[in-house]
Amino acid sequence: MAALIEIDRVSGTLRGADAGRAGLPLLAPEAWHGQADAGLRLPGDAEPEARFAEAPLIAIEFPAFHDGRGLSLAVLLRTRFGFTGELRAIGDVRPDLLHYLVRCGFDTFELAEGVSIDLADPRLVPHLQYYQASVRDPEPAFRRVARGRAA
Repeated sequence: MAALIEIDRVSGTLRGADAGRAGLPLLAPEAWHGQADAGLRLPGDAEPEARFAEAPLIAIEFPAFHDGRGLSLAVLLRTRFGFTGELRAIGDVRPDLLHYLVRCGFDTFELAEGVSIDLADPRLVPHLQYYQASVRDPEPAFRRVARGRAA
């Protein structure tokens, strides 16, 4: 099993996630019936449903590095359905996706088989400030500056 890596929302640093969160079983949507002790495993092309927002964890599969449908699914889950639980990226996840994962609302990720990273590498810290709005910060930079928040 690949190591589970967590993205710190304040500093942007990466760290290993606790083993308890890594061990939560992931079920397909048809097998998940609102259990609090199991998460959902969704393919990147899944059609989101309102009931998914009740899951403690949703793992979205990335079948190929160049397939960004999982990013769109994450945004829909966070914005349209109000999902507040843990969003995890699994499958063909590589360090190049990290900045996009953060902007689309992911909390954790598992790297693709055979891919490793140095968690202390400062080049991997996601950008925390963007001009555009995102799932994590719905205000654009000019509004954040006008309200006295850092751009």
